[in-house]
Amino acid sequence: MVDPASTDGLADPSDARLREEVAHTTAQLLVHRGRASEDPQVLARLTALVETEGLDVVADLWSHSPAGTLPGALWRLYVLREWVRRDPGTVADRYRQGMAVAPVQDAVAGVVTPPGPDDVRRAADEVLGGVYSGDLAVALERAAAFCRVLAAGAALDADHLDLADPDAAARQTHGASALLRTADELADDARSWRAGTLD
Repeated sequence: MVDPASTDGLADPSDARLREEVAHTTAQLLVHRGRASEDPQVLARLTALVETEGLDVVADLWSHSPAGTLPGALWRLYVLREWVRRDPGTVADRYRQGMAVAPVQDAVAGVVTPPGPDDVRRAADEVLGGVYSGDLAVALERAAAFCRVLAAGAALDADHLDLADPDAAARQTHGASALLRTADELADDARSWRAGTLD
């Protein structure tokens, strides 16, 4: 897919304008070529981009991209999928906790009930795969809903930890806030995609 050596020198970190141009170009290229392909192997390779190319390569391309941009949206989706892939047990537990207080978001996210580690991994793959094989706005909305359910679960977990481990509770609360912020950004990105302004 992406040869790390081929990106050397493309975007000097000190050249923000060039880095932004590379981020937008690569994001548009991947999305448009992926959506144009009917080959399931292409979809599988794009979904597993972080696994095959490494998080560092993807981070070099898109991690500096703000919300409201296509590379920023892709970065958030790939990071979410990587978190689920690396810690599916914790994600499934938080998701189960959040389902009770965010049933509408749970329905939008489309995760099997009750979810186990394999179920949340599969859902993350489906959401990211939807970028290339379905409606990108729907994929972004599903990811936003997934984040909202996880945020609700993290907040409940923080409440349970509050007396026993206030530091852990504070970290969970901070994590829940970050997930809500990501959810809002992804939902805004979905609206922008529908309006034709997400680039």
